[in-house]
Amino acid sequence: MNSHDILVGQINSLRKEKNAVILAHYYQIPEIQEIADFVGDSLDLSRKSAETNADIIVFAGVNFMAETAKILSPQKRVFIPDLEAGCSLAESCPSEEFRKFREEYPDHMVVSYVNTTAGIKAMTDITCTSTNAVQIIESIPKEQKIIFAPDRNLGNYLNSITGRNMLLWNGACHVHEEFSLEKMLAILKSHPKAKLIAHPECQGPVLIAADFVGSTSALLKFVETDGGSEYIVATESGILHQMRKRNPQKTFIPAPPIDSTCGCNDCRFMKLHDLQKIFDSLNEEKFEINLDMEIMEKARKPMQRMLELSA
Repeated sequence: MNSHDILVGQINSLRKEKNAVILAHYYQIPEIQEIADFVGDSLDLSRKSAETNADIIVFAGVNFMAETAKILSPQKRVFIPDLEAGCSLAESCPSEEFRKFREEYPDHMVVSYVNTTAGIKAMTDITCTSTNAVQIIESIPKEQKIIFAPDRNLGNYLNSITGRNMLLWNGACHVHEEFSLEKMLAILKSHPKAKLIAHPECQGPVLIAADFVGSTSALLKFVETDGGSEYIVATESGILHQMRKRNPQKTFIPAPPIDSTCGCNDCRFMKLHDLQKIFDSLNEEKFEINLDMEIMEKARKPMQRMLELSA
């Protein structure tokens, strides 16, 4: 038995012994996706974190996702394998700056993407994910003014789809900001049958050029049901593991960033986790997520509204 199999066996033993579950986002490395109890996008994992009967949740994602699990399941212990697993998008919206911004527009309702800190969620009326964002926006009366935070690219896309004129916070994800449309078009020239599919956090020109735009789960569904055979995928490269696993007969090409030596675009925070850190998190019970009770209570309400609307 090799060292990988031994480590996986140890993780499985600890998971059973401690009544723990491992949640992994689609952007995690394949090894973590393979040992996780649940793999999904942020909405799916939010639901799983609330539904599980486990005592311990190990969240292989980024900090805001682990915070979300703790907010929805305050009685459970939630751990993140690496405390440095932040999020460029969440960090682009500091709580105090957003508080001042919100106070300037008291007649606006706040819709925030789940890719935010607990502090931002506590100032939010309803949260959304890229999967349910259109549904959430369209549930709000047309006459109601809206602040959307923190992703300006997703906000612009939602404005174009819903016909709203939401006021946008100027935040962005480093992964989706760094794709090179020029390089994608060059790939399309050499792969004329390929389709470009993109996450709505990408910049406008990429979304205009795309054959399909959708959340991580929507992209997965599209390539499973579409009749094509080749796809250029403009989102974090971790999703290609599930695409290839579910569709071995199809070809998936990671969309290239402007400046890269690997030819793909990884989230430097998502990729901080590995199997050893998963084991250490379970074994040593370290890097536990603890939040202020008042913040959690305030942040839970907009997320529960989202989950009710998305049920």
